[in-house]
Amino acid sequence: MGRMWALGPDLEVSRIGLGAWQFGTERWGYGSDFTREDAIAAIHASLEAGVNWIDTAEVYGDGESERIIAEALGDRIRDVVIATKVAGSHLRYGDVLKAAEGSLRRLRRDWIDLYQLHWPNSYVPLEETLKALEELLASGKIRYVGVSNFPPELTEPLRQALGGRLVSNQVRYSLADRSIEKHILPYARRHGIAIIAYSPLGQGLLTGKYTRDSLPEDPIRGDHPLFRSPNVDRIFEVVAVLQELARKYERTPAQIALRWLIQQDGVVAIPGAKNAEQARDNAAAMDFSLTPEDWARLSEVSRFEITYFTE
Repeated sequence: MGRMWALGPDLEVSRIGLGAWQFGTERWGYGSDFTREDAIAAIHASLEAGVNWIDTAEVYGDGESERIIAEALGDRIRDVVIATKVAGSHLRYGDVLKAAEGSLRRLRRDWIDLYQLHWPNSYVPLEETLKALEELLASGKIRYVGVSNFPPELTEPLRQALGGRLVSNQVRYSLADRSIEKHILPYARRHGIAIIAYSPLGQGLLTGKYTRDSLPEDPIRGDHPLFRSPNVDRIFEVVAVLQELARKYERTPAQIALRWLIQQDGVVAIPGAKNAEQARDNAAAMDFSLTPEDWARLSEVSRFEITYFTE
């Protein structure tokens, strides 16, 4: 299986991209756990390791993520595939156009390769959002459209209106949470829509760096259902297998977890990285393959439903 996946006829992305939610986001430790220089080093290391795209959003760090990416890439900004998102609160016609212009300005770019609707908004008529997207496509300011956190029933009207210009759905997907396999993944495969897996390492749980006695307490993960029983107990069973396979393949548990994802047709992953070492580790998931037997073993041990309401 190759290192690249075609989102569109003229838009190929590496199976591993760089997720940039953490850049500029204090809740992820920006300014305390890692610096602007660390973020820039992570971007450079990703590109050197064969990653050709970065995913960001206008809300990440209140636009700071996009600014950091522009600073890190400099004159190379046109050579890297950039995916960003318009906030779910900005889906009115005029707001979409304004948001796109803001992202282009912060990214120091003339176009956005993949422009994604970050969340659905039931209060905004779909036709209003579509009008803005079609105008941006016609002007060349965006090349393709994606959605994020959209169920099939909300994706289908966009697919019918945009056809092959709607190319992806960015959703939470990992060995820690396979909820999308019920409806979203089958729908995407039927219609040739790529899945962009965010939180592909279960917000760090699948890396093996946590134990039951050392779970994170930061504002983002402290109360997340993944880190509470019974979910975390099931996930630690997956981690044990990841650690075993990591020894077998002479890889890290994170690389094994990422490989399980990207070894599926139509699935690419955007792990975050706070430094160059993490970025290189993530990208190396493209450099090997799991045997069918090991892939199936991980599939079996992770076959459980996440409980979102825990005590």
